Amino acid sequence: MNTTASVIADVPLHPYYPLGVAIPAYVANSLSMQELLASFAAGAGAILLFTYYLVKSTQRPLTSGDIAATLWFVLCGCIHFFFEGYFARNFLTMAGESDLFGQLWKEYSLSDSRYLTQDSFVVCMEAVTAFFWGPMSFACAYFIVVDHPLRHPFQLIISLGQFYGDVLYYGTCLFQHYLDGTFFCRPENFYFWAYFVLCNAFWIVIPFQLMWNSVVEMASTAAKVKEAKQISKKR
Repeated sequence: MNTTASVIADVPLHPYYPLGVAIPAYVANSLSMQELLASFAAGAGAILLFTYYLVKSTQRPLTSGDIAATLWFVLCGCIHFFFEGYFARNFLTMAGESDLFGQLWKEYSLSDSRYLTQDSFVVCMEAVTAFFWGPMSFACAYFIVVDHPLRHPFQLIISLGQFYGDVLYYGTCLFQHYLDGTFFCRPENFYFWAYFVLCNAFWIVIPFQLMWNSVVEMASTAAKVKEAKQISKKR
């Protein structure tokens, strides 16, 4: 009798790791992993196609690089402001949410249970991402399309913020793992490589390239201004 009770008590009431982590009021997803991933992919695809149509309908010709950057920042704006903003607003009740965004977050949390345990770093990081990088990403996309002088300052600031936040995200999780063996991801390779590594790697690789482009452009502009001032003084 006691043995049976002990076994039952050891069985987790949710699928998240580390085993035994407290996730009160957890409600299992009603949608399958395939349905959730398809919904996210369809939403992202619709955003990109609509943005591409708007960009191509403008009078100003854009390079392929500018179009790609515009698509990237619009997608970032939507993900940061709406999806991550949803988390920042509902983090206390995330485990029991059953709408599409709530189920998507619970699916992703299989690779990082901190999203369901009110982890202070994750909550603060997502709040900053949602309410700063979200609106600024929309502004940056607009600046690219109209060739505004603030394009590269905004691009540099946003990309640095994304890069820095992602490095801290990886670092805090891996530090905890190597410090005391705690890992927040399920043991299946899929959740670690597809969710934790791949889904976040986009915000390492692409922002790094955009930062490099902005630094080169701003340095080139500054050099031209300096050269023009020197020529003006000689006259």
